[in-house]
Amino acid sequence: MPNSPLEEADDQLDFSFVLASSVHDMKNSLGMLLHTLEDMLAQTPPENEAQRRTFAVLGYEASRINSELVRLLSLYRLQHESLRVHLDEHFVADTLEDQLDRNDVLFQARGLTAEVICDPSLKWYYDSELIGGIINNVLVNGARYSTEHLQVRASEDQGTLCIAIADDGDGYPQSMLDAPFEPNAGVSFSNGSTNLGLLFAHRVAEMHRVNGRQGSLRLENNGPLGGGVLTLRLP
Repeated sequence: MPNSPLEEADDQLDFSFVLASSVHDMKNSLGMLLHTLEDMLAQTPPENEAQRRTFAVLGYEASRINSELVRLLSLYRLQHESLRVHLDEHFVADTLEDQLDRNDVLFQARGLTAEVICDPSLKWYYDSELIGGIINNVLVNGARYSTEHLQVRASEDQGTLCIAIADDGDGYPQSMLDAPFEPNAGVSFSNGSTNLGLLFAHRVAEMHRVNGRQGSLRLENNGPLGGGVLTLRLP
């Protein structure tokens, strides 16, 4: 007996596409939540330490989930070969400042200072959306483990753009330093870490290719602020 039209439609249904569409809707809703939280913090600043901690948790978790959703959509596009790098010339300082502004509520709630050290005239060719997403993810994670400071430093070094994101936390765990770009490296059920953020960042860096050279990512400890430092290099 032949399948009904509805059954045939079900057979052709791509669950990954449905999931990606749902993730997109969730990302938009979460973006509205973050905007509302930002307005609330501006109108009603925390009056005591307990309120500040509550805002910090809300800001961190909302920002983290938003970053995860964006990354899931990007990984979906990467798997289906629809993720492309769009190289254009950008002022590097503008890209970095945009990511700090994006997380201003989170930094305020956690009592952190974040700074950009970059020549305002420095320009480079890269995909601003993808590179901005990498920087945002590192900043959101850094905000969780930093004590007081985060620093983003960018400069030209031997014909490459070098962006170093440093914190004053305890540094990266040894498992991440040993195998930073393995899908299962650094997985922690206690804190929700899957290491997929670093894996995606590594792939995006490598997708930036110029004259046979490609971007790279490196993790180190004992950075300029005493904690961990992630260094992104683009040709």
